[in-house]
Amino acid sequence: MRRALDLAWQGWGRVHPNPLVGAVVLAHDEVVGEGFHTEFGGGHAEPLALASAGVRARGATLISTLEPCNHQGKQPACTEAILRAGVRRVVAALADPNPVAAGGAQRLRAAGVEVQIGLLADDAARQNAAFLHMLRDGSRPYVALKLATSLDFRIADRDGRSRWVSGPEAREYVHWLRAGFDGIAVGVGTARADDPRLSVRGAVEVRVPPARIVFDRRLELPNDLGLVRTAAEARTVVIAEPGAPAARAAALGALGVQVFYASDPRDALQQLRGSGVTALLVEGGGRLAGALLDADLVDRFHWIQAPLWLGDRGIPAVRGLGSPPIADASRWRIVERRTLGEDTLMVVDRA
Repeated sequence: MRRALDLAWQGWGRVHPNPLVGAVVLAHDEVVGEGFHTEFGGGHAEPLALASAGVRARGATLISTLEPCNHQGKQPACTEAILRAGVRRVVAALADPNPVAAGGAQRLRAAGVEVQIGLLADDAARQNAAFLHMLRDGSRPYVALKLATSLDFRIADRDGRSRWVSGPEAREYVHWLRAGFDGIAVGVGTARADDPRLSVRGAVEVRVPPARIVFDRRLELPNDLGLVRTAAEARTVVIAEPGAPAARAAALGALGVQVFYASDPRDALQQLRGSGVTALLVEGGGRLAGALLDADLVDRFHWIQAPLWLGDRGIPAVRGLGSPPIADASRWRIVERRTLGEDTLMVVDRA
């Protein structure tokens, strides 16, 4: 199953809004076939793994990170491929939460196939957290916060410069991370200071480029920023507060920028979800990060910590966050911890 989970990651940036799925065929304790969901509308993991195994799939065990689907969509039902191959046993990590595709285990059991669900279920759920959120909560996108900070939790120096807090390996990781989201957001301060492209430029060639989103209450985003100049080429959204200057909104709209009005962060996320953004990566700045955390709207935090100190005059990574007593503070759950060159990555989920 761990091998199947590793295979599933190969669909990152290509399968959304479908889930990441990997599959392994095991015959007499030997791996005889492997597959993963390649991209949205493309082959599913289980039939690809069975095709890889060929005749050796008969009487074998199929291990999949998700319950095999039982419906005809862009691809035939995986259950039918499993039955044709003569698989004896299926082990899945997660039951399929999609009511349209669910029912695979019941179909297979009715045909005499042994089915077990739940092996490494927590790992599979973490891998597909955005997909599961999309099905369970239609009110807002899945929200991940990514911050690259100094050891003293600063995102920029005293002059507002943040290039580069982290090293090249960490920046490569961020581009990989971006590939799995359909929206990337920053606050207007970060946009003005860094003029970020908010695009995916790593090894993953994304199927659909993510929308570029700026939280800008008073519509202060300058026209000469790259985000504005290229708004006609890539979807660009600015979220302002009600009462922001109408003339400025019209000027941005003429340049291809979509302007949404939201009264608070929850309202902003609701509007983004309604516009098609189901998974949002927020990359700062401090006030935006603090507002989302304070409103309990962050599902996952990717923290890249660089081995340098920026001092009291450095720009704090989070601002405006309430300060509860230790007894009342929420403790998050560590999902991943590893090095990225000279930097350290820690990923935590809201408990």
